[in-house]
Amino acid sequence: MIERNGFSGRRVGGGMVNKETLRKILLENRRLVEGKRPFPREISLPSEGGCLLTGIRGAGKSHCLHAEMQRRLKAGGTWSDMLYLNFEDERLLGFEPSDFGRMLAVHAELSGSSAPPALFLDEIRVVDGWEIFVRRMADAGADFIVTESAGTTSSVFGERFALVNVFPLSFSETLQVAGVASDEDALSSTAGRAVIFRTFARYLKTGGFPECVPLENPREALHELYRTVCTGDVALRYGIAGVQPLLLALKILAERTGDPVSFSALAKSLEAAGTRLSKATVIRYVEFASRAGLLLPIENIVDRLRQREGRRKYCFADNGFLHLMGRDDTEELLKNLVAVELMRRHGDNGSVFYVREKVEADFYVPGEEWAVQVCADFREDSDGTRRKIRALENIAKILPVKRRTVVTLEEERIVETASGSVEVVPAWKWLLGIASSAIAAQTRKTSVASVRSVGCG
Repeated sequence: MIERNGFSGRRVGGGMVNKETLRKILLENRRLVEGKRPFPREISLPSEGGCLLTGIRGAGKSHCLHAEMQRRLKAGGTWSDMLYLNFEDERLLGFEPSDFGRMLAVHAELSGSSAPPALFLDEIRVVDGWEIFVRRMADAGADFIVTESAGTTSSVFGERFALVNVFPLSFSETLQVAGVASDEDALSSTAGRAVIFRTFARYLKTGGFPECVPLENPREALHELYRTVCTGDVALRYGIAGVQPLLLALKILAERTGDPVSFSALAKSLEAAGTRLSKATVIRYVEFASRAGLLLPIENIVDRLRQREGRRKYCFADNGFLHLMGRDDTEELLKNLVAVELMRRHGDNGSVFYVREKVEADFYVPGEEWAVQVCADFREDSDGTRRKIRALENIAKILPVKRRTVVTLEEERIVETASGSVEVVPAWKWLLGIASSAIAAQTRKTSVASVRSVGCG
């Protein structure tokens, strides 16, 4: 299958980029990076060696490159030590593997040194055979950070080099971009907490794409980004002839983010909506959207391995896309937000599951033996709340559990059950990582006896 450039859909290769063009681009890129005003990301990059930044388009991978180059310059490095190219620059269309050598030669002329520079290569996937070049440079002792707007299947990474998945902004990062304080003074102030919660209410609906967070109304920017991902990183890259069936399939998945979806059921829903696709085609569409970082699959941990693919839940990489498609149900938005945050913290490749057998739990993290439920409206007299707590009490019968959490919209307390304590925490505190200290303080000051009945049914 021919992979295509995310901008134009044209296959890369069969051409040559001359030295003068490379010289001009390299010099322009230095000024471009120096003019950026990056904000800190909660992402750790290796200090040396190789690293691939992957994830959905618009999440901020290029921003991470710019920030790291600026950090090195401030630490005493120079442009003689670094080389930066963005392969989605239209002037680099036609770049082929032999041009990598020309790129290094131009840099050597500019720097006056033949030592391999640290390489910062953005959207390198558009160049066929890039893995061979990167491996050769690593063998020569060069540092490099490369990015691509889709999951890589290359064996170059994950074994010898670091693979870092970049998500849209976390809530903490969003507060920084929005200029909202979240220090102790803000958290201890009624007015400070009110501003944080208002920012969270917006984050819940419009998400954390860096280019959208500063906008008063990000809908148009979200729409443009969503169409670019669907058409460029999914349809064009994987040779899908028409984008409308893909968009319809994604809309159906958006309407079912909290439930397991089989490929057969998805194909039937598409047919009912007037679009007939084979089950095999539906599988391909979902797989391609997942590779592009748009969809995040979650499997049932108690299923047999061969069952898991057919009973996955699919979350979206950012709540802004769900809101764009008309999803305004608070609990479903909250579930998607929690799913993304768990994957941000623990990895998105087989590190986060759901549970559906004798009990149902929204999420389970085996690495921490942690069960998580989402309950936007946590009321002690609600049947839904009782079911959520009862499931957390009984989950230890089928899985090891050290920690039990219910993420809510506003409620915070401790619920005691026969199997142990359940922490009930508002989402904004949980996202900021301050839930444990807040709950511990509440536990010291108040009695939990009045809520014991919630877990006992």
